[in-house]
Amino acid sequence: MSDLINILPSYLEGATDAEKIVFFQTLLHLAGVDGATEDAEVEFISKAAQKHGIKSLSALKGYDNEATVLDKVKIIKDRHLALELIREMCMLSHVDNVLSDEETLFIGKVGIALGIEIEKIEQISNWIIDRIIWLEQAKLIFEEV
Repeated sequence: MSDLINILPSYLEGATDAEKIVFFQTLLHLAGVDGATEDAEVEFISKAAQKHGIKSLSALKGYDNEATVLDKVKIIKDRHLALELIREMCMLSHVDNVLSDEETLFIGKVGIALGIEIEKIEQISNWIIDRIIWLEQAKLIFEEV
């Protein structure tokens, strides 16, 4: 979990306040889309949001309706920021070590709303999975288990 938070880059510093809010609303919706919001997921989102100037999650209300989130996310026009959102969504979906069908479907819907090809989403997801495996192998190699 802390490994994921530590790699959050500063790409959001160039985003508008509206883009930041939609970015984190999308993550919050993803956290609950499988019917069980984990504390680790909320912690991940909360710390990242605070790092980017959003003082509390209450400022992100309006994330519970999927159609609304999918409509709002379209304000993100910068492809790099859109790809980073997909990356963060893929990382968040693995925080609880279970990638549900609902999470996969929602990530796909967000990608489509952002104009990102399904192949690119799969590429990002596979990269995240490879990174998680790599981190777990490092723990074994360096006897940090």
